[in-house]
Amino acid sequence: MTKKELYDKLDELKSDYVRIQSDLDKLVYVRGRASSAQEQLVRIEEEIAEVYKKLEALE
Repeated sequence: MTKKELYDKLDELKSDYVRIQSDLDKLVYVRGRASSAQEQLVRIEEEIAEVYKKLEALE
């Protein structure tokens, strides 16, 4: 992947993270099942870390 593609992927992941975090806040507020959203957040955090590693390798 190119540097631009990695930055685009990072922006996409951050956007997804914010959206899911908002959904999680709503689920917690209404006492819904939040475990799935929490798992998604962990997965996205891992993907973000991987993209950062790839960016560091390019520099």
